[in-house]
Amino acid sequence: MKARSFSLGLLLASLLFSAGLHAAVELNDNVPETYIVKKGDTLWGISGMYLQEPWLWPELWDVNPQIDNPHLIYPGDELYLVWVDGQPRLRLRRGRDVKLEPSMRVTPLDLAIPVIPLDQIEAFLMRHRIIGADEMNGSAYVVSGAQKHLISAPGDHIFGRGPFPDGERAYGIYRPGDVYRDPLTEELLGYQAKDIGNAKLVTSNREPIPELEITRVTEEVRVADRLIPLPERVIDSTFYPSAPATTLEDAYMIAVDGGVTQIGSTDIVVINKGLRDGLVIGNVLAVYQAGELVLDQVAEENVRLPDVRAGMAMVFEVYEKASYALILKANRPLKVMDKVKNP
Repeated sequence: MKARSFSLGLLLASLLFSAGLHAAVELNDNVPETYIVKKGDTLWGISGMYLQEPWLWPELWDVNPQIDNPHLIYPGDELYLVWVDGQPRLRLRRGRDVKLEPSMRVTPLDLAIPVIPLDQIEAFLMRHRIIGADEMNGSAYVVSGAQKHLISAPGDHIFGRGPFPDGERAYGIYRPGDVYRDPLTEELLGYQAKDIGNAKLVTSNREPIPELEITRVTEEVRVADRLIPLPERVIDSTFYPSAPATTLEDAYMIAVDGGVTQIGSTDIVVINKGLRDGLVIGNVLAVYQAGELVLDQVAEENVRLPDVRAGMAMVFEVYEKASYALILKANRPLKVMDKVKNP
């Protein structure tokens, strides 16, 4: 897994390109002319208060020459709405003390309000994965526990067999979970790698049967559980929502974390589209429910009503054929096999 280390400037430039330079934005009704930023606010939330299409948020924030980075705002700052060439823009008055230096402006970045808060998905990101059949079947596995039994407690030892790459000491313990297939073509998109725990190698990887020490468990470790090197991840503190650069076709929510039947805000879902379909981290998708089948009493035939927009999701982890997304908004209970489309 490649480390995620993004330049904010490049991100904003790409967002403006994907949304369309100088794209027209539409305000919601009765938006406030001024707003004081509060602790717990996000740029996404504030943009949604003002915009009908909050993924166009970069168009709303106007460059203020008194602020080095207009996209870093803090609790206590005052936002006020102005019009520039017929388009709405938000400017701000700094509501907090900022220390000035001859060559730089010193501001504690951890106090700035985020675009999308990470705490809702950080634990999920660190543990859950979608992997292909080759990676699953070709990985090392648990062949036995110490004294021929497994006790799932940190400090217990297990023995593994299979490929242990040079230089890799930390391993995730995974169990094959759900099988993800495209609902229309039946193509295998990947396997859910169910998080069981972590282990560290305590002998050489060149041993025929290397020994590992369990460092974390979520449930009992079993023989045949897979041992896969933990990916290096530098998780960015925020996600920057944008519209997809390509048009999605036949995209659906095919699974939900936790196996619940009704999906709501902050739930995590699996989308049957990934990197090969043009999705990237931060893409915002509209969720639609299929229109009802009703009887046309005049024509005396059944007709399908148009799909109904029912929510919004943001992609936060992308694999080759599938993605994880966070439900940002749900106007009604959502469910597996609801459609996702460009916003």
